[in-house]
Parts: sequence; structure tokens; C-alpha cells
Amino acid sequence: MRKLSRRRFVKFAATAVALSPSLLQLGRPVMAAEMPKVDPDDPQARGLSYVHDSPKPESLCANCMLYTGSAESEWGPCAVFPGKLVAADGWCSAWVKKGG
Repeated sequence: MRKLSRRRFVKFAATAVALSPSLLQLGRPVMAAEMPKVDPDDPQARGLSYVHDSPKPESLCANCMLYTGSAESEWGPCAVFPGKLVAADGWCSAWVKKGG
């Protein structure tokens, strides 16, 4: 095994310090407030008949197995629309009743 010279160590440490803000940013989860909301006119949303206000009172995004938002939030993430928020009161044809 090669010995690590002082010069190489300092160079490595300086590079690590310089890159640390970028590395921290990559590891930070995207906050829901920073995510865009699903547009009902988006082709994927139209294909799944997504609407912000469910026509079926018993079938809401908030009680769907694919919805990962908190129960009290108005908008939350959905597995069907990665990187976008859906309305808790919304609905789409991929709706599956949450078990439990």
C-alpha cells in the first residue's frame, strides 16, 4: 500500500471541502413545496383521467394507496406522478383503496 503524502492529503481534503455543498445538495430530499403540481391537461394526467376535485367522494387521492402525502396536507406526492404533487381531494383512474 502506498503512503499518502502530505501534499496529496491536502489536495484531497481541499477537493472534498470544495465539493461538499454539491454533495449535500444531491443527498437532500426534494421538499414538497418545491415540487410542481400535476396539470390535469398534462398528457399522462389526461390518460389517467386525473382531476383536482374527485367526482367520487369516497375515492380521493388522500385515501389512495399510491398517495404518500400526509393526511392533513392539501397536496402531496403520488407514485403515479413522480416529482409532482397531486391534490389530496383529487382522483385518477389508478386509484387503489388504501388498506388498513
